[in-house]
Amino acid sequence: MADVYICDSEALVDGGAGVRFPVLAFGEPATGFVVRFGGTAYAYLNRCAHVPTELDWVKGQFFESSGEYLMCATHGAVYQPATGLCAGGPCRGARLRAIAVREADGKVSWQPDERFQPAA
Repeated sequence: MADVYICDSEALVDGGAGVRFPVLAFGEPATGFVVRFGGTAYAYLNRCAHVPTELDWVKGQFFESSGEYLMCATHGAVYQPATGLCAGGPCRGARLRAIAVREADGKVSWQPDERFQPAA
């Protein structure tokens, strides 16, 4: 299946706002998000590993104040941006669900697979 465009590369700043995008997660409507950390784009299902709520406290705001961790606005769980591993909070050791992402020619896209499909 073809990659699905998310945004232009310049829309993502290290430790800055992320970009949300619609997906079907395991056949159900959901939201994914992409952020930049350490110069690399990472995408995840926008669902806390502790309780299935969206992470961002304001749409697109996924990083905590230092810009070093992604943070669940509801429960305070913090995640390593490069791995999705919960580094602290109620779900320590759990992970965000990664979505395959590709960056090329100034564009960021995600790659559908058996878990994540484009929204209708």
